[in-house]
Amino acid sequence: MNDSKLTIVGGGMTGLAAAYLAAKNGQKVTILEGSEKIGGLLNTFEIGGEQLEHYYHHFFTQDAELHWLLKELKLKDKIIYKKTSMGVYRNGQIFDFNGIIDLLKFKPANLLDKFRWGLTSMYLGKVANWRKNEDVPTLEWFYKWAGKGMTDALWKPMLNIKFGPYADQVPLAWMIGRLAQRLNSRKGGDERLAYIEGSWKTLLDAIVSKLKDMGVEIITNAPVKELQIRNNKIEGLLAGEISISGGKYLVTIPSVYFERVKGLDPKMGGKDVEYFGAVCTILELKHSLSHIYWMNVADDGFPFGGIIEHTNFIGKEKYNGSHIVYLSRYFANSEDLASMTEDQIKERMIPPLKKINPAFSEDWIKNVFVFKTNTAATVCDLSFSEKVPSCVTEIEGLYIANMTHIYPDERSTNNSIRVAAEACKTMGLNVSEVPYGASLSGQIGF
Repeated sequence: MNDSKLTIVGGGMTGLAAAYLAAKNGQKVTILEGSEKIGGLLNTFEIGGEQLEHYYHHFFTQDAELHWLLKELKLKDKIIYKKTSMGVYRNGQIFDFNGIIDLLKFKPANLLDKFRWGLTSMYLGKVANWRKNEDVPTLEWFYKWAGKGMTDALWKPMLNIKFGPYADQVPLAWMIGRLAQRLNSRKGGDERLAYIEGSWKTLLDAIVSKLKDMGVEIITNAPVKELQIRNNKIEGLLAGEISISGGKYLVTIPSVYFERVKGLDPKMGGKDVEYFGAVCTILELKHSLSHIYWMNVADDGFPFGGIIEHTNFIGKEKYNGSHIVYLSRYFANSEDLASMTEDQIKERMIPPLKKINPAFSEDWIKNVFVFKTNTAATVCDLSFSEKVPSCVTEIEGLYIANMTHIYPDERSTNNSIRVAAEACKTMGLNVSEVPYGASLSGQIGF
């Protein structure tokens, strides 16, 4: 087997970062991407004369792995840091949610509830050990320690809108990772987030250009159909008319797609792993919907769980004066959103905006765009680490690194880089230059 050759299945961020690290180690690398575009969930489109992500993206000040890659690609001067605002829509009212004063003004809960909420959030984000809380249901823990008031007013509706039928099975380990991520991005109560000038297309273009300069072959429209395995060793693969042989193989695609590849046992991707889908309805508006960047919708009956007004983060002047709003919603593949057409999604998402802002009118809308994926995140249920597959498979020369390995952290570009680094390390490559930040991903299966 040629140990200096690596074929990567999947051209999302994990695959791209792994290719970069492998090429730096002198490997001859090929990336096979099944769709027509490299980048996966990072892909962009044009709106208001500028590029924008299909699915909202920002990153955090403590994302050391991503900051390292941006520096490597000479994009450090393209990073934009800004203070952002959060809010909650509850009981038909918008509440700012950026610090202690806003917490005290939050009417849906009493003072004791708020005090308990603050203490438990700090404990989870700063002190708690996620490994000891994998079999503890988040909602059960919140009702016990944070109290009924804030759990009913905030945590339960947020978990319901994100996890749907799985809300009562979300492990506290996942919430620990989520709160650690958010709290570590705050300074003096304010949250500073980061974005890339020109959208994440700037990153995609830069890494693709760099990979090509390094001799990496990137092939799109090349879904892998068969792995060629003999005597428990992988000898090659077939992707349409493309045949590749020799070297090692790293599979980065979601495990639900393994069944499409002959020779790739779905069990290799984790036992009974399920995925959430996500839909983002993106509005180009004449007027601002609210003053908040990130608004969690905690009232029942809304088809979206998050309202992310991008132009409250990156100014509207970048988009020809348009206000850009994401309406986001995760969904289980058993829900009707999974099979809805774009027109049906628009019909469901837009009318409820008048409840958020009574002045809203459909006359405000310049354009509407809908993007949907069936593999936005894994369903992290109790003791999920037992489902995370080993990067080293039973087939010699075949390795797996995908979204399952991000647990207990949240899906992000930074965490994809960490998973890629751990996979390359497992394959015997030197990745010591990649810093370890606050990420909790890449700790299982490697």
